Amino acid sequence: MYNLFGISDEARKIVLDEESKIKKQLDEIDNMCDINSLKVLKAFNDNKISEAHFNSTTGYGYDDIGRDKIEDVFASILGAESALVRSQFISGSHALCVALFSYLRPNDIMLSITGTPYDTLHEVIGIKENFSSLKAFNIKYHEIDLKDNDFDYDKIEEFIKNNKVKLIEIQRSKGYSTRKSVLIEKVEKVIKLIRKIDKDIIIMVDNCYCEFVEDKTPLEVGADVIVGSLIKNLGGGIAPNGAYIAGKKRLVDLAGERLTLPGEGREVGPSLGINKAILQGIFNAPSVVASALKTAVLTSKVLEGLGYSVEPKYNDKRADIVQNIIFGNEKDLVNYCVGIQSASPIDSFSKPVPYNMPGYSDKVVMASGSFTQGSSIELSCDGPVRPPFIAYQQGSITYQYGKLAVMKAVSLILKKSN
Repeated sequence: MYNLFGISDEARKIVLDEESKIKKQLDEIDNMCDINSLKVLKAFNDNKISEAHFNSTTGYGYDDIGRDKIEDVFASILGAESALVRSQFISGSHALCVALFSYLRPNDIMLSITGTPYDTLHEVIGIKENFSSLKAFNIKYHEIDLKDNDFDYDKIEEFIKNNKVKLIEIQRSKGYSTRKSVLIEKVEKVIKLIRKIDKDIIIMVDNCYCEFVEDKTPLEVGADVIVGSLIKNLGGGIAPNGAYIAGKKRLVDLAGERLTLPGEGREVGPSLGINKAILQGIFNAPSVVASALKTAVLTSKVLEGLGYSVEPKYNDKRADIVQNIIFGNEKDLVNYCVGIQSASPIDSFSKPVPYNMPGYSDKVVMASGSFTQGSSIELSCDGPVRPPFIAYQQGSITYQYGKLAVMKAVSLILKKSN
């Protein structure tokens, strides 16, 4: 049966052998899933979700009780005063853009303390020239790189003391970089340092890929606002699109007025029939994130066993669902993505090839046979075609499908190397 699917006996044996060595890590993931599932169920119960909240609105979206209850549920789960959860957000990057333009004004200073943000924010900020960027509005941007995969506390302290910083941005997930993703304990430590120096700085955390990986959110350790995507963790593979901004009410309200228009803000925005999908998605999210984490741990163990460098290693503490595999050459990177694509439910017959993708500075090879376009809580694997040729794998709706995909990709790598 496995051979008919293109999985070799050798690849299957390798994956099953390595799986037998990660039981401790899989059990820890299940325990975290239990904790986060309890949070979600309590939020549904406390907010008295009923079938009436599946209904939706059109047009302006006035009095959308389902949309408003969804935002209450998200706020409860994330430890926020308020949340803006909307299908009008195209992506997590769009929500980050809305947040930045909501809080920053001409001559304000924005500081990133996790180095250069994700590629899709380069033109938003003005790192890459764009007439509509923050830079075009005379908003100043500075960044401080991580130091040995931790915050550079000395440089952060020095910069804040010598500059009137309006907003600090923390990107927890690594993006297309080789650094480690940022654990919640490190976020808590750096926030305490910032607050000692200046209590008024807005601390905004890009929480994409990180929800339900740990048992605390950045808001619970002192952040002012967090941003994430519904086609990543919290959508549970069911929400068809959207993103969220959650945190202090005044900041969430500002974002609502930037997303729509001043004076109407959060009161408008039709849900257009997706309230049930968003509620089902967040309800299933803890178990879906657990499946993605299990797939990442298995991938790490298997690919390291085959001689590739991986980050994180299978037994490292994780902050997000992303698994790096450092192939060192374009051929293996592309072949691995081809293997993942061929094990996808959608477009399995397609062959990923490097191409120029809007918002990215290098060609990207991408395997993403998902039900929702661009979804990265569904199994996907991509990477920029540049040294050291890293594949960034994330997602998997179930662990079983993830394991089959790893077997298929390993089969292809072994075949191409013979």
